[in-house]
Amino acid sequence: MMLHIPSVLSLDEVNYLRSRLENTNWVDGKETVGPQGAQVKQNRQLPDHSEVSIELGNIILSAVKKHPLFYSAALPLRIVPPLFNAYAGGEHYGYHVDSAIRQVPNMDYSTSLSLRTDVSSTLFLCDPDEYDGGELEVIDTYGTHEVKLPAGDLIVYPSTSLHQVRPVTRGIRVCSFFWTQSMIRDDARRSMLFDMDQNIQTLRSQLGDSAEVLSLTAQYHNLVRMWAET
Repeated sequence: MMLHIPSVLSLDEVNYLRSRLENTNWVDGKETVGPQGAQVKQNRQLPDHSEVSIELGNIILSAVKKHPLFYSAALPLRIVPPLFNAYAGGEHYGYHVDSAIRQVPNMDYSTSLSLRTDVSSTLFLCDPDEYDGGELEVIDTYGTHEVKLPAGDLIVYPSTSLHQVRPVTRGIRVCSFFWTQSMIRDDARRSMLFDMDQNIQTLRSQLGDSAEVLSLTAQYHNLVRMWAET
């Protein structure tokens, strides 16, 4: 399931993040991937443990954790702290699949937590007219999808998807990206639960907590209970 979630960050939040990112030091994106990814990756990233990366990542985490649409779609158990990348001057990231497991350091960096990547997320920090190229292309069962969203908007999609970022030929593309380990490992089940939840919300707004709505809500939670891994 791919889902566009608009306005995860406000304009003021986007502007603050961009002002902080303009005055920081980027590193070669190849430093953060394995040998296969390094062959197709040409971009710059913020060092994972830099002060700016942690500060801005916490702003994004706060926003997504309280966003009902993100919660409904991802059913998050754990979220990798957001990272940041920039593309310009033809930089790109060729077709690849995200690593199945990410190591997330604890606060003292002496140990790390293994996290399964179920849901990939990209948060756009530049508007589409600020750069040419740079489309996120995601391939799934239904074909190839090009994504280029307004600043502050988020795209979520299964981490199992083959995807790429096309070369940026004008301007600069700046985004944040992160992964979520979902309570529901299987994408088809997550998609079904998301559709069910959205329909329940629509029915509740039309009918209130009728007996039928309460019954559907119970079935939703029973399915989550049946499938959830925590």
